[in-house]
Amino acid sequence: MIITRTPFRISFVGGGSDLGAFYEKSKGAVISTTINKYMYISSHKFFEEDKIRTKYSKTETVNAVADLEHPILRTILNQFNIKGGLEISSIADVPGGTGMGSSSSFTVGSLHNLSASKQQYVTKEELAQMACDVEINQLGEPIGKQDQYAAAYGGLNVYEFLPNGEVNVRPVFMDALANSELESNLVMFYIGNQRSASKILAEQSKNTSNADKFGSLQNMVKLVYDLESTLIKGELDDFGKIMHENWILKQQLASGITNPMISEIYDTALKNGALGGKLLGAGGGGFMLFYCPKHKQEKLNQALKKVKPFDFNFEQSGSQVIFHSNE
Repeated sequence: MIITRTPFRISFVGGGSDLGAFYEKSKGAVISTTINKYMYISSHKFFEEDKIRTKYSKTETVNAVADLEHPILRTILNQFNIKGGLEISSIADVPGGTGMGSSSSFTVGSLHNLSASKQQYVTKEELAQMACDVEINQLGEPIGKQDQYAAAYGGLNVYEFLPNGEVNVRPVFMDALANSELESNLVMFYIGNQRSASKILAEQSKNTSNADKFGSLQNMVKLVYDLESTLIKGELDDFGKIMHENWILKQQLASGITNPMISEIYDTALKNGALGGKLLGAGGGGFMLFYCPKHKQEKLNQALKKVKPFDFNFEQSGSQVIFHSNE
């Protein structure tokens, strides 16, 4: 049996600039961190050697990889030339479609797991590239590259997306006290409405041909470097302000990013101690993240008591093999 553990991510600023429709014309950048919520992928020998069993939100038992309904698993198992005798399962700490990059964490974790099963060592960069190839090139998903890289690398990083397709990964080194303060000043709420990011991201990619929306993305990229500087200097009061500026810009990119419920929650948060925030992921629902000084969080929690608070901590490791046995 082999078990991999792959983190989810929260993106702070720059989301959307990792789409090819943008970075092929102008360098994109995102700053994000992974958190201690994970996708677990386990694989082991299946007693029926001529069959394959997969367990995710449903269970499939098939005679051939081509018969699998799950597109990511079908693509990956075919890539590893799996013929039978394998059972692969997934368990997640967070529901899919909630803005934390769960699909890419699933892809990275599955690739890492099967690479380990074949005794193939893969670097973080190779894992990220392989995951992008599966999701973007082979499956044609209208998504960006930030989630695959965050899941593979882990930690707090700036990701730069270059016109030639390359991705630069630069860790953000913070003072330990500032890092702890940042972690304690970030609060998250689950607002419901699980959704697929693909439709919103497809519209967003199409909209990059609009000069105003393209300009909004360029301004969001500039905010990435402002935020990086703020974090390195430990000037955390500016963190919320930059997140707020990013959220104002992000709402201009596509029609499905926000809705009246999201706007009401955001406005309520700002009136009750939050200095800025955003909806995680492409938009429409899932989790909302706010920067709120610790001494104001009780007031914020009371004001948002109709939605579910969600505790988390930062993590640094990225995707890992946490169990490996030949039995």
